[in-house]
Amino acid sequence: MTNPVPYNTRDRLLMQAEQLFALKGFAAVSVREITAAADTNLAAINYHFGNKMNLYLSVFRERWVPRANGLRIFFKDHLAEKKHTETSDIIRISDIIRGVATAFLEGAMTDDERRSHINLMQRELTHPTEAIDIVVSEVIRPMNHDICRLIQPYLPENIIPERLSLSILSIISMILYFGFAQPVISRVMDQEFDPQFKSRVIDHIVSFAMEGINGLIKEEPA
Repeated sequence: MTNPVPYNTRDRLLMQAEQLFALKGFAAVSVREITAAADTNLAAINYHFGNKMNLYLSVFRERWVPRANGLRIFFKDHLAEKKHTETSDIIRISDIIRGVATAFLEGAMTDDERRSHINLMQRELTHPTEAIDIVVSEVIRPMNHDICRLIQPYLPENIIPERLSLSILSIISMILYFGFAQPVISRVMDQEFDPQFKSRVIDHIVSFAMEGINGLIKEEPA
């Protein structure tokens, strides 16, 4: 499904810039390409954003971050629904991990949004700019905090904070890989990444992650 082109010039610039940056990377995209795709003139970027870098950072702040935070909301809603439908008010660690995996793999993004979202982040990781600080401060660190806060009550009081943070980052990294590398996974597994396979992938993520968490719980502090 293709997203409709916005009428507003500023929004058109953001939309077309994101697609081009995701396709080619920041350095390879010219201002002229962006304005041509957005059906506007060169002065529009200076007027609305000041320069190309400010436009790039605005793409992250106004398009990438809101979508990522939408997944965070999806995760919280998933846990709330789980708590509402269960006979017990207790949310297990496995429910928390499943909620994160479900949000990333089944969250409400169109195919176009997911493609741009993934490609833009991959380009940024290859050639980091100030945008990576936006991603960490507004998405990664808050998500890590959310999961730590939810899991902490189930863990021994003497758990080493660094080990907990690294474990959570490992779980998030695994989930991101299964989200970002679907074409590779489909070919390796000779399996279409359809809803049934995606459900089995989520089950695998939960099972694999729980082995790590259980090992962390049993681990004696140094």
